[in-house]
Amino acid sequence: MAYPGVARIELPILQELVATGGVEDVRFLYNRLAGYFPQLDESEVRALENGHRTEWRRLVQRAGRALADKRELERRQGRWTITQVGRRRVTDEGQSFSLTEKQETTRTNELTHGDVQQMLLDIGRVLGYHAESEFEYYDVVWRASSSSPRLSHVFEVQHKGNIDAAMAKLKRAFEAQRSKPFLIVASERDTNRAHRSMSEARTGAFHEIGRATKILSFEQLNKLHRALTSVEDLLQDLFER
Repeated sequence: MAYPGVARIELPILQELVATGGVEDVRFLYNRLAGYFPQLDESEVRALENGHRTEWRRLVQRAGRALADKRELERRQGRWTITQVGRRRVTDEGQSFSLTEKQETTRTNELTHGDVQQMLLDIGRVLGYHAESEFEYYDVVWRASSSSPRLSHVFEVQHKGNIDAAMAKLKRAFEAQRSKPFLIVASERDTNRAHRSMSEARTGAFHEIGRATKILSFEQLNKLHRALTSVEDLLQDLFER
């Protein structure tokens, strides 16, 4: 993994603090900051027992110390607060670094079938499901637990290939166990084709699952993935038993 230099992490820290009202617990910054650097494998950065997670946190802490030395933020008991000096730096330099909508779209367009499957696994884990990929003939499934026989959610990822085959799998899952079917699509064309196939006017080949099936784009899933994984530690604390 190619890590950014400490200096390159400084501005994203300040930008995140501005976005959260000026103060944030550093525990919740680690994952969000990884999103600023496309070269990082975010799944490795988030791993619970992983050398990458340790190294990434060490780099973020070093950047925080450097910012504190410059009086651009204050660090107290794990809570980082941006100063007026830090806010001025964000104003002066922010435009040159910020992750623009065009850059975000480019990242989404580069997602592979496997990338989307991994995001679905991550989201399932954060939400407390037992998630598996390539289960039987489904791309991704969620279950209440590893021992649960029922597939509560079934996902088919449509990147390239036959969308009708994906729809057929979702229909089979819905009819077998009333699993919640989700179709994840890469293009607007596939979205339109799916809607035609599930026409509630009973003209589509898969109209029976029209009301039950949810269609998400790669971009929507990517946004959901980033939002949930950025607060994964907090959710674990809230729902810890």
